[in-house]
Order: sequence, then C-alpha cells, then structure tokens
Amino acid sequence: MIISRFEDIESWRRARELGAEVYGLSTKGAFSKDFGLRDQIQRASVLIMANTAEGFGRNGATEFIRYLTIAQSSAIEVQTHLYIALDLQYITHPDFERLYRLVEIVRKLIGGFIRYLETTKNQKLETRN
Repeated sequence: MIISRFEDIESWRRARELGAEVYGLSTKGAFSKDFGLRDQIQRASVLIMANTAEGFGRNGATEFIRYLTIAQSSAIEVQTHLYIALDLQYITHPDFERLYRLVEIVRKLIGGFIRYLETTKNQKLETRN
C-alpha cells in the first residue's frame, strides 16, 4: 500500500466528513448551549482525524497502530455522545442514525487499516515523498 500523505487514508477522509457533520449539528439549537456535551463530541470527532494524522507521521507501523487505536476509541466516544444528544432531543433520530452509521464506517475502516498494518509490521510502510 502506498500512502503519500495522511489525507490519502480513507478513514481520515471519512472522519473529516464526520467532524463536519458533528460541528454542523452541535452548533444549532439547544445542543449549542450545552457547552460540556458540545465541546466533548466536537473534540472526540476531531481527535479521530488528528490521531490518524499523527500516527501517520510516526516512525513505523507499531506507533501508527497505537494512534489508530486511540482514534477508534474517540469514535466510540462520539457514538456515546450521540446517544446523550438523542436522549436530550438535541438531535433527531434520523440524524442520530446517519451519524452513528458514519462513525461505524470510520471505525471499520480504521480496524481494517490496523489489521493491514499488523500483518506488515516488519515491513516499512511504503510512502511516496
């Protein structure tokens, strides 16, 4: 697999989409006034992207896997916050379903990438400079 930049990573691109969606919903209505939940879900959604990018910049597959695992944890955190937002009626059920599915896609992409990196741990991740 050749990755020239972190932006080439599919899970990063989908996490970017997720982050934009989270920000869009959390800055409207009552959700925007719940500073704690709003800030937490926004931070968690951004951390998926940030940890993927930071892991890409690390030296080797082992470090990359560590950061991708953290990104997966942030995705699960977003899912948890979505439940609270739904329960408090900050988001609609269709919005919840759409975002939850998007997080699942991101988590599966990250998981697949981790599995790939684990099988190639002893090889250098090929990048184009």
